[in-house]
Amino acid sequence: MPRLSAGEIAALSKAREGRWRPGLSDQPWHSEIFASSSDAGGAGLASALARDALRIAGQAADPLAEDEDRRQVLWVQDKGAVQRSGRPYRHGLPPEWRDRLIHVEAASPEDALFALEEGLRCRDLACVIGEITGNPRALDFTASRRLSLAAEKHGVALWLVRLDAEAELSSARMRWRVSSAPSAPARWNAAAPGAPAWKAELFRARSHAPGEWILNNDNGHLRARRAAAPRAANTQDIGDLVRPTVGRSLAAFARM
Repeated sequence: MPRLSAGEIAALSKAREGRWRPGLSDQPWHSEIFASSSDAGGAGLASALARDALRIAGQAADPLAEDEDRRQVLWVQDKGAVQRSGRPYRHGLPPEWRDRLIHVEAASPEDALFALEEGLRCRDLACVIGEITGNPRALDFTASRRLSLAAEKHGVALWLVRLDAEAELSSARMRWRVSSAPSAPARWNAAAPGAPAWKAELFRARSHAPGEWILNNDNGHLRARRAAAPRAANTQDIGDLVRPTVGRSLAAFARM
């Protein structure tokens, strides 16, 4: 293995310290998203990340192209994922995916992994999204490595949602933990549901430092803002240190 020079090591370290943000062109071919089956945060973020990556890839390929990418999107679920979170709902999908989705319901994790790998070998697919429940024995590091190699070789990106799973050893280049976050109020109707939002933690990435963001879908575009730091457990809310004096004199407050 060739040794890296001090300058190359410094450049690599600087690149890895870079913060992730939506719209980056160097998206990995294999990502994992860990989520609870109690909400649709995993599937929602997977589709949002996929749309963001496909949009950037289309602009980089030919900024002046007028033809819309009409390649199919493969969505694979094992039986447990279907039972816990349901199948993709056509009218809840992004508008450009509603007539392009190929859905595969696999009877077992082994069948789901086979379908995922076969999909990654098909260059006529825009991307592949998978949902597998728990930590099945079939999804070991060797299986994860096979998915990474197939995605990188054939140029088809994979976002694998791990429902109710622990983060074991994996070859995925980017790994997220995600949960649903409160939506911002709708612009024209405060009573209407807001755009989807997620609290996302990037805890492993090959080219980016870890971080946490609040991600939301803004009219088909993925937006991010840094998540607020949690309050320390031993701190207490003691209220205002100085009581407001509007409408009363200081002498009146002293007699209270």
